Amino acid sequence: MNQALQQVINRNDTWRGNFTALSADGDRHWHAGNNRNDNTLGTGYSTLDKELRDGGWSLGNTVEVLSDGCGMGAMGLFLPAMETLSAEGRWQVFIAPPFTPYAPLLKARGINTEQILLVHPKSREDLLWATEQALRSSTSSAVFSWLGAHEYSYGELRKLQLAAADSDSLAVLFRPHSAARNHAPAGLRLQIREYRKVHILKQRGGNQYLDVALPPAEDIPEQPQLWEVPTWQDSPQQQPAFSFA
Repeated sequence: MNQALQQVINRNDTWRGNFTALSADGDRHWHAGNNRNDNTLGTGYSTLDKELRDGGWSLGNTVEVLSDGCGMGAMGLFLPAMETLSAEGRWQVFIAPPFTPYAPLLKARGINTEQILLVHPKSREDLLWATEQALRSSTSSAVFSWLGAHEYSYGELRKLQLAAADSDSLAVLFRPHSAARNHAPAGLRLQIREYRKVHILKQRGGNQYLDVALPPAEDIPEQPQLWEVPTWQDSPQQQPAFSFA
C-alpha cells in the first residue's frame, strides 16, 4: 500500500471499510469504467461535459466547488463519477465531511461503501496534511476534502494542486462562496448557487462565467439522488454512511 495513504489510514481519527480487494503484495488492482480515460472522467451530465474543456472532470487537477450549506448538496454533482470509480476498487477518501455518509443511498447506486475512507482531522494543519497525502497516494481514485471556512494562502492551495498533478485521482476541494474573491490555483472552480445549476467561475483554457443546468432527465430512473435525501440522525460512529440534506 502507498506509504503516504498508509499514514492517513493509521490515524485514530480515520474510519475505513473492510477493504478486501488486495493482491498478495498489498496493492489494489482496478479496471477503469466506461466513461474514464487516462486524463478525463465523464461527469455523468452531458450538459456539463459539453462545457468543460476536457469533456469531463480533468484528472491531475484540483476542482474547487464553492457553495453554502457545507457543500453537501453539491455532492450530487459527483455521484456518477463515484459510481464509475467504484469499479476501480480503490479508496474514495472523504476528509472532514460535515455529515456522515448515507450508506443505503451509495449502495443503491452501486458504490461500494467498503472503499470509502473517512478522515476527521483535528486541526487545519492536519486537514491540509491528510488531503495532500491522500492526493499523493496511488491507492485513491477520488479525494473529496471539505476545507471549511479557514483562510488558505495561494501557496498552501498550490501544494495541493501539485499533489493532484502527480496522481490520477479525482481531486475535489469544497470551500464556501466567500473564497471566490481570492485567487486559487485550481484548474476548475465551480459555484453551486441554485438547485441543480452549476456556475463555471474559472476554467483553465475553457469557457468561464456561465451557468450550466443539470436536467433531472439525466438521473438514473427510480434511483435515489444525492440532491435530496433525509439527514442521517444516528451517531457518525455507528454507520459508514453519507447524509446530504
